[in-house]
Amino acid sequence: MANSTLEIVGLLLSLIGLIGAAASTGMPMWRVTAFIGENIIVFETRYEGLWMNCYRQANIRMQCKVYDSLLALPQDLQAARGLMCCSLALGAIGLLISLVGMQCTACIRNNDRAKRLVLIIAGTMILMACICDLIPVSWTGHVIIQDFYNPLLIDAQRRELGEALYIGWVAGAFLFAGGCIFICCNIQSEDEKPEKYTYLKTSGYRPYTPQPPLQPLPQQLVFIPRSEPHSMLSRHPSTVYSSESRYPSVHSGVAYL
Repeated sequence: MANSTLEIVGLLLSLIGLIGAAASTGMPMWRVTAFIGENIIVFETRYEGLWMNCYRQANIRMQCKVYDSLLALPQDLQAARGLMCCSLALGAIGLLISLVGMQCTACIRNNDRAKRLVLIIAGTMILMACICDLIPVSWTGHVIIQDFYNPLLIDAQRRELGEALYIGWVAGAFLFAGGCIFICCNIQSEDEKPEKYTYLKTSGYRPYTPQPPLQPLPQQLVFIPRSEPHSMLSRHPSTVYSSESRYPSVHSGVAYL
């Protein structure tokens, strides 16, 4: 029951992380114009993303333009495109595989080992999606911070961290948590295996073999002669003593006396 609950929690965390990674990939707010100086009145804001750059002026809607050439982009954005796409693909495949191996599903029946193996594979793919998400986000953030403190650049060329980078970091944390739950809850060591009752070949167990019935002992018949009743004179009324049993009684002995 506990493993089933943890699997559902891991699935929800991975799903949230995948949605966050998809939002970070599509948002153009990777690089934002840095406002440096004493003038706080801003009339134009520039956003640079993986697929397009956008301009937004005061009281005017945002206008975006898709990049005309991939080769014209800097190296960090070129690598970020491929890595973010790999992150989305690995995360989606990992979630689908995890649905097959969860205890609340009936895709694999009567095979707990196969279910654990499937969930471990799904958790590994989700962790790989986390790595593919954190690399471009962290790389882009490092480049932005490095250019911000570069004295050779003017203020108009400096950029700040956009909202998409923060969403990407949070999404990576969710993916990492979901992948760790899938892996840690299904790794079972040799000492933690369920106990099974087996019969050892070296034990002293012997099958029961029926034995022939015992022959009854011969009975010897003993014949005891029967004494005949005798009559005798006495002062008292005559009484006839007879023995109906096999052995003479005590009263018959006293009568003889």
